[in-house]
Amino acid sequence: MKKKFYPDYLIEILFFAILTFELILILTFIFPPLIGREIDLLVAYQPRPEWYYLWLFWLLRYFSADTVFIGGVLVPLSIVSFLILVPWIDKKIGWKFTALIAFTFLLIFLIATIIEAIS
Repeated sequence: MKKKFYPDYLIEILFFAILTFELILILTFIFPPLIGREIDLLVAYQPRPEWYYLWLFWLLRYFSADTVFIGGVLVPLSIVSFLILVPWIDKKIGWKFTALIAFTFLLIFLIATIIEAIS
């Protein structure tokens, strides 16, 4: 006798899908996942950005409250604008100088991220 998809194979697929789902639920209740950090309400909250924003957090330390717009918006925007315009800039000033500037930006990003992560 030949099996048909409906209802024969569909019943098998649904049976194993439900069985797998139940197994995942049982394992979840036995071994609950640890989500996030534990909160200590007695310690003052210290906001920390994710690792990819640490360089910007480091950069903002060098600007006062009056000039934070320059360090928080204009400097990163100029770096991103330069990297977007690299194909057109490359034709004007040469690829070696463009690569040097891009490598300098990368080096500053890495050093600033490491410094901020350590402190």
